[in-house]
Amino acid sequence: MTPKQERAFRTRTQLVLSAADAFDRQGFALASLTAISKSAGVSNGALHFHFESKEALAAAVEAEAAERMRTMVDGAARKGASALQALVDTSHAVILRLRQDVVVRAGFRLSGDAARQATHDLPEHWRQSVVRLLERAGRDGSLTSAVTPSEVAGVVTATVLGFGVLARFDSAWLASGSLSGFWKLMLPMIAAGPVERGELDCRPAVPAGARRAPAV
Repeated sequence: MTPKQERAFRTRTQLVLSAADAFDRQGFALASLTAISKSAGVSNGALHFHFESKEALAAAVEAEAAERMRTMVDGAARKGASALQALVDTSHAVILRLRQDVVVRAGFRLSGDAARQATHDLPEHWRQSVVRLLERAGRDGSLTSAVTPSEVAGVVTATVLGFGVLARFDSAWLASGSLSGFWKLMLPMIAAGPVERGELDCRPAVPAGARRAPAV
């Protein structure tokens, strides 16, 4: 990559980050391109060089959010986890992303913004990821036959995304471990087979090398 290409890449990246912050705080309609370019430290002309419209900029934020979600979903589960445990771990990872990553937060908000037509349906991408994990759980015997993957997927998808919506008014909804209570109630109703209910951990996965705090 030439120095000119590197500068263009950095400018584009900064514009996407600045736009994500604006869209996350204000929504699509109220976000100002002038304010976004100023926050990114570039001129309006530079912004329009990279993005022909606010819609193009929003689409770029959505695309980046979708890519970050795909990467996260692929690597969220703890090593050797059953499919049902992987679902728990992945749901906690989504909450962590929503708490820490403004691009992902903005991507989800843009996907549901009535002022525009979404280019990446992030809620649907998340639902499909949940369905895939639950179908795996059905095959590996960790999901009870009393429920279907689609039934459970609707509840899990709505709960995780609902926490994200509620967090716009109170960030405590995205606190570490906020989903643990949900899974404590949910897992006894859906877990079965060779994976005993007591072997499933409702809490977020502990990073490699870290120690789990004792339960209280």
